[in-house]
Amino acid sequence: MAPRLLLYTRTTAYRHASVPDAVAAVRALGEFEADHTEDPAVLERPLDAYAAVVFLSTSGEVLTPAGRARLAAYVEGGGGFVGVHAAACTEEDWPYYGELLGARFDRHPALQPGRAVVEDRDHPATRHLPPVWEFTDEWYDFRTSPRPAVRVLVSADESSYEGGGMGADHPLAWCRGQGAGRVFYTALGHAAEAYADPAFRAHLRGGIAWAAAPGRQASSPAP
Repeated sequence: MAPRLLLYTRTTAYRHASVPDAVAAVRALGEFEADHTEDPAVLERPLDAYAAVVFLSTSGEVLTPAGRARLAAYVEGGGGFVGVHAAACTEEDWPYYGELLGARFDRHPALQPGRAVVEDRDHPATRHLPPVWEFTDEWYDFRTSPRPAVRVLVSADESSYEGGGMGADHPLAWCRGQGAGRVFYTALGHAAEAYADPAFRAHLRGGIAWAAAPGRQASSPAP
């Protein structure tokens, strides 16, 4: 049976026009069964049926207190969590969420082409990528680098685009453990075109599959 995902796309702040494309892309991967919702009540219920919960460009405060408690218990107990793009602009009032994800969004320059540097190719989200990945996105800056607490997979080459604000240490995609659970985040995925890009789809597929795999620790290389 294919792993089952909960795709959550609720927004209470900026809403990306690419949200429908993101949902369609995950469903088209063909390796998962996916339930999609924007109803916060769904996250107040048991989540054990899901191999991973995926926040696809959520924004603002999107969970109730009961939903926060349920999500935290799910991940701590071994559930997978995946954040895509604006998931880093989510649940600002919940300190646990910032720890879970690894970093919080600060700012971004204009949408533009640039270069992503693959730091770790021993992971399903990156093993298909070239050492330098040409991509077009918003190149999110984060308030602090998550590097001390995460396994960095991809970083930004700020010399390749205008307006970067983090300098030489600019992670873009990473994974980590939280309790018994597994967390994957990618800052890429702003535009609808990204979700039609085969390399980006494979990046999503690998990250989701890694987070959804039972019993895998974030610090261990993926097989």
